[in-house]
Amino acid sequence: MISVHRAEDRFLGGDQDAGILSRHAFSFGSFYDPDNLRFGAILACNAERLAPGAGFEEHPHSHTEIVTWVVEGELTHRDSTGHATVVRPGDLQHLSAASGVRHVERNDGDDPLTFVQMWLAPLEPGGEPSYTIVPGVADSTPYALPAAGAMLHVRRLGAGERAAVPNAARVYVHVVAGGVRIGDEELEPGDSVRITGEEGLELVAAGTAEVLIWELSA
Repeated sequence: MISVHRAEDRFLGGDQDAGILSRHAFSFGSFYDPDNLRFGAILACNAERLAPGAGFEEHPHSHTEIVTWVVEGELTHRDSTGHATVVRPGDLQHLSAASGVRHVERNDGDDPLTFVQMWLAPLEPGGEPSYTIVPGVADSTPYALPAAGAMLHVRRLGAGERAAVPNAARVYVHVVAGGVRIGDEELEPGDSVRITGEEGLELVAAGTAEVLIWELSA
C-alpha cells in the first residue's frame, strides 16, 4: 500500500504573530484527526519555519524520540540536561526524552530558520534522557534509532538519479527539497508517502532533490 500526503493538506499550526509557522503531517496540538494519529513509530513530522528571534520557549517532553533535520538557517538548542548546541543544515539532532526532559528551540540568527522535526514512539518507555548531534550526515550513513525500531536514511539526488526505497514493514518518505517520483506519483517539497508491505520501490529525482526516508520495523 502506498499512501501519498500532499504538503498543502498539512494542518497549519504555530503562531504566525510570533514568527512561528508549523505544518503538521499528523494530529498535533489542537489538531485532532482520529484517523491520522501515527504511522508505525512515527507520531509527528512537523515542517517548521522560525523568523529571526522566534522560537519555542522551554517546554517538556517524555517518552519520545525527537529527531530534527535543519534545512536552512541555524537552530539553537538548550535542554535541562545541560546541552547547548547550534544545529546547522546537514546536521542531525536526536533528543531522547525518555523519562522526561525540558528544552528550548530558537532561531537566534539573522536569517529565517526552517527545519523538519520528527517524533517517534520508543519501544519501551522510561530510561534516562540523552542527546546526540551528528554533523554532516552522509547519504551512505543511515542513522539507527534502535529505541524506536527505526533507521533514518538521507538521500541527496541529482537529476535522473535513482535511490532504492528500503524493503521494510513500513517506510515513511518526506521530500525536503526538489521533486522525485515513486512509481506513478510525482512528489514535491513537503509531500510525504506512507508505504506498507511494498518491495522493490525506487525514488527517481526530477532535479536536485533531498529526501528523508524512515525505515520502520513495525
